Amino acid sequence: MINQIKLAIIAIMIVIPLSSIVIYTTDSKIQQENTKTKLYVMTSFYPLHEFAQKVGQDKVDVILLVPVGVEPHDWEPTIQDVQKMQNADLIVINGIGFESWVDNLDEINYSGRIIDTSNGIFSKSEQPIKESIKINSHFQSNDPHIWLNPIMAKIQVQNIADAFSKSDPQNEKFYQQNAEKYKNELDLLDKKIRNELSNCTHDFIAFHDAFSYFADEYNLSQHSIISSNNPHAEPTAKILQDIINTARELNIKVIFTEETVDHRTSQVIANEIGGKILVLSPIEIGNDQNYISRMTENLNNLKEALC
Repeated sequence: MINQIKLAIIAIMIVIPLSSIVIYTTDSKIQQENTKTKLYVMTSFYPLHEFAQKVGQDKVDVILLVPVGVEPHDWEPTIQDVQKMQNADLIVINGIGFESWVDNLDEINYSGRIIDTSNGIFSKSEQPIKESIKINSHFQSNDPHIWLNPIMAKIQVQNIADAFSKSDPQNEKFYQQNAEKYKNELDLLDKKIRNELSNCTHDFIAFHDAFSYFADEYNLSQHSIISSNNPHAEPTAKILQDIINTARELNIKVIFTEETVDHRTSQVIANEIGGKILVLSPIEIGNDQNYISRMTENLNNLKEALC
């Protein structure tokens, strides 16, 4: 009898800890699964970060890859960035070659999905944007600044919503409703720009070729100091003189600059024509304003130059 009691006590001493381990392990597993309730999304630069936040809200953790204040043209991922990418469910990019580092993701065997928000965007000439876009009867290739055209930004927002819906179908209605709400705001922005620039002149001088799609959408003619997609290229003396001559011929009195470039280049031209400089932002770097307010600020500065 005593031996049976001892055996029972020993059995209890063994079973209880084992049960505790099983319960702890199960609870821990459930807890880990419960913490994985949000999509983990990385966005390549500021506008896409805001678009993804508008669509995903509290259902998605959205991380900005390019640090605040860093020009995305200049950015390359570090080893730490690559490690973070490995944990992402989705990486949202602009596409059209803007993120040159994306091609290297194949080398690290990234297993998540890369969402190219340029998919489905076409120019008025109905040519795929990845091939070319018709601008003032000329074709310009490889301009990535589609987000500066609110109509194209709407497609980017929808591409993000569709990607979230596919990865998290349980919350599809939530994502799609958020996208529709934000696209309505972009529609209002588009109408405002269209109405307020409709009776103005058409020619403006941007700092670099960032406003091709914007100009094409609103029947404007972009001239630029830096005739490339790289805002940090240096203009030659001949280029500066050509821009001065263009400004005089077209009676342009405002020369645009950007937040992250040396304003002295635009100021030199403005001084020569007796004009002034204003900022026309490519909205590549985040600040304390949002996309729509910054586009509205661009509109106000364009109105001062053209109307």
